[in-house]
Amino acid sequence: MENMVNKTKQNQMPKTIHLSAIKSDSRPLGTILCFDGAWEDGVYETWEDFLSGTALLRQYIEKIKGEKWLLYAEDCWYFFLGLTALLQCKKEILLSPNMSPAYIAEIRKDSEGVRAPILTDLIFQKEEEPENTHYLPAILSSISKTDTRTQKLPVINREEVSITMYTSGSTGEPRAIKQRLIDIENDYFFKISEWGEDYLKRKICATVSQHHLYGLSSAILLPFAAGVPFRRKRIDFPEELEKLTNTEYAIFTVPAFLKRTVETENTSSLKLKSPWILTSGGLLEYELAKKTNEVLGFWPIEGFGSTETGGIAWRQSCNGSEWTPFKSIKISQSEDGCLVAHLPNIKDPAGIKTADMIDLYDDGRFLLKGRIDSVVKIEEKRISLTEIESRILQSGLADDVCVISMEGKRQYLAAAIVFNNKAKGQFSGLKKNEINKFWRVYLTQYLESIVIPKKWRYPSELPVDTQGKKKKEDIKALFKE
Repeated sequence: MENMVNKTKQNQMPKTIHLSAIKSDSRPLGTILCFDGAWEDGVYETWEDFLSGTALLRQYIEKIKGEKWLLYAEDCWYFFLGLTALLQCKKEILLSPNMSPAYIAEIRKDSEGVRAPILTDLIFQKEEEPENTHYLPAILSSISKTDTRTQKLPVINREEVSITMYTSGSTGEPRAIKQRLIDIENDYFFKISEWGEDYLKRKICATVSQHHLYGLSSAILLPFAAGVPFRRKRIDFPEELEKLTNTEYAIFTVPAFLKRTVETENTSSLKLKSPWILTSGGLLEYELAKKTNEVLGFWPIEGFGSTETGGIAWRQSCNGSEWTPFKSIKISQSEDGCLVAHLPNIKDPAGIKTADMIDLYDDGRFLLKGRIDSVVKIEEKRISLTEIESRILQSGLADDVCVISMEGKRQYLAAAIVFNNKAKGQFSGLKKNEINKFWRVYLTQYLESIVIPKKWRYPSELPVDTQGKKKKEDIKALFKE
């Protein structure tokens, strides 16, 4: 199946060299792989730097006991060198989404209680430093460099080496997802074949973390394979875009970042030069997509998928709300109405069932209707939390909203709403119980009174993680007495 897919796509995409297929002479030594700051600043890392850096790291890693390694690096170049060297040394890699002590202590420990070595660029206070921690900048600067131009690179068996990532999934609880390198490489392969030169002629930037599949695949491994330079540091604040207006960039981001961007005080300074923007990690509201086009100059393309499945489909909402599956991915529907993805590398004919409810059309496109785990039963009444959120957004008074199920003497719903400027003006001077009453009256037009939220909070913003996903536990905390 894989070979057949590769042959059918070959003429539709630029030449790529997957990480698993690299040789020392795969690129000219001066080929630029990574840049710091803005492209025109001229601070680059090259193919020669890549060969030298990974060789030094392999020398170091082979001396340290441990088949599993935890990798965490904020610097994308250090991260990529560490990832490559660990794969070349046939180590199993754990990608932690954060470095909080309790979290990493839990995921580092194996069944025998052995803790995986840590490879990182973070500097800890001495008393807080986890044991068996190894610092990428120090390693790369302390070992004598050798000529690597003719050095034979270790073979990476992409069907055997694995990378373990952590996701909240549909339960809200972090869980490990092990991905083979072949699955990750095929994930970005279909993105290349879908858009090709549209963004591969641009320099790559990201606002998302490389410790999750979306950032790892799209913002590091994809540009490396295609020979397109990627930015060394993640974009954390919209104001950083002001320095990226002289070169054509492709930006991988999430709706939460776009929302902050269009709300920036001086949006006129953010007009990008022929940008290409892909957003994932959450649904992008039509009005936000429209505003992004007005501010940045491109109507974002939305990607839909998960850590388990990789990319499944895409849409550009200026052309409609329906999603189009990536080439070679087939969609079917389960008995309870959920999306089932059939992927080239998954031999099980049953495919992978997701928790996303859909309407499936004859042409293979589909419309998302919310997650099945967002449907709750309140006093025997089934209600979709997504539907309530949509109704609140339709009022034209909310920038963002999250409706959650709470447990007290009985189960009830609670809503946290972020007001837009219109709402701030409309509700100015009103007491909170008057604002609550407005929403209850508004929602009675669409819902039975028994499922209308009983508690309300109006934060300035909703807590989200680095991928732009809402932190449900933190939102629940807003309602605790």
